[in-house]
Amino acid sequence: MSVYSTGSLVTARGRDWVVLPGSDAELLVLRPLGGNDDDTAGVLPALEEVHPASFPPPQVGDLGDAASGQLLRTALQIGFRSTAGPFRSLGKLAVEPRAYQYVPLLMALRQDPVRILISDDVGIGKTIEAGMVAAEMIAQGDIERLAVLCSPALAEQWQAELREKFSIDAELVLASTATRLSRGLMLDESLFERYPFTVVSTDFIKSPQRRQEFVNHCPKLVIIDEAHTCVADGAGGGGGPARTQRYDLAREVAADRSRHLVLVTATPHSGKEQGFRNLVGLLEPELALVDLDTVRGRERLARHFVQRRRADIRHYISEDTEFPSDRQTKEVPEQSDVPAPNEIEVW
Repeated sequence: MSVYSTGSLVTARGRDWVVLPGSDAELLVLRPLGGNDDDTAGVLPALEEVHPASFPPPQVGDLGDAASGQLLRTALQIGFRSTAGPFRSLGKLAVEPRAYQYVPLLMALRQDPVRILISDDVGIGKTIEAGMVAAEMIAQGDIERLAVLCSPALAEQWQAELREKFSIDAELVLASTATRLSRGLMLDESLFERYPFTVVSTDFIKSPQRRQEFVNHCPKLVIIDEAHTCVADGAGGGGGPARTQRYDLAREVAADRSRHLVLVTATPHSGKEQGFRNLVGLLEPELALVDLDTVRGRERLARHFVQRRRADIRHYISEDTEFPSDRQTKEVPEQSDVPAPNEIEVW
């Protein structure tokens, strides 16, 4: 039985297909050429005939005019951009990333498992950067489930960003939704197994009982937003019981060394060295002890840590980025369509 790699072209059921991630020798996951994800089908090579696709060489009679050739070329580029190039997910994104926002994604693709800390300044786009990592890993077949841990105030924003920009339809797991989501589950089934993509309230899931269920059924990729609130700084009893519970949750999630972990925060260092050490230690335990006064130590941390201020990316690779504070504003008198009292007509 032939084994087809992801991206191979095969012929089955009288048409040509491209092999998608998740395929193996027993089951091929295929999408027809020129089709979309709704046309994806599973084919069993043991029951159906599958062989490599072949195309006849062009003939002299196939020649057309230059305009038609350019249209065909453009159509093919658009039709196959989701499976071409180094990134498989870009064709599905509903956002045009800026050049600097590719940096965390490039860092992530060099790691296995992915363990990065995104600490860009406010307004640079950390949510988009983390979403690009998740979307690419899903497109490449590296993960099938995803969980975002964040504060309940940001949960709906994360859900909307994932759905509108990355076509990831995630369920909200909050104190107000957990009961509804749990209805209809099998006896030993967890809602984190039923729903592959979730946005989870850290305050809801941090309690020992709920935390254990989450850890037992934790997805392969976890994104922790506002990660600085989930670490103990070693002062005042670790920042209080709430922070200790969040830290226990983050440590147990990070304990599985095969799990992909993306930490997101604009304030990785609050001035307390131990807190920063505990934070980067979630990525790799060795990072908590690395000597940052040496070049080698900083290079070791730089493999997992990215931080840019607005000044760093204002002019990045021939691309200018404007921020809201750059806008010029002035006050103008309000224009009203309501006539003055002496101009009101009386009927």
